[in-house]
Amino acid sequence: MTKKEKQELLDKMFPITSVCREDLIEAGYEKKDVLKLTDDQMNMVASKLADGMMDDFWIVLKYIAEERLGLKKGR
Repeated sequence: MTKKEKQELLDKMFPITSVCREDLIEAGYEKKDVLKLTDDQMNMVASKLADGMMDDFWIVLKYIAEERLGLKKGR
């Protein structure tokens, strides 16, 4: 495997989650109100969710890597 191929493998992204208006309705918010939200407002919701999930992200990633995949830290 070439250096470029290794780097591409390391950099490959895998989506974690997304949010949509239907999620807000599922969470109990009125459909009529949710339908009024602009895409800019939904982008703000997604951004704030991402910010709020980052602390848990590192904890859960460590758990999955070590407990589920058997990875050991190398540094």
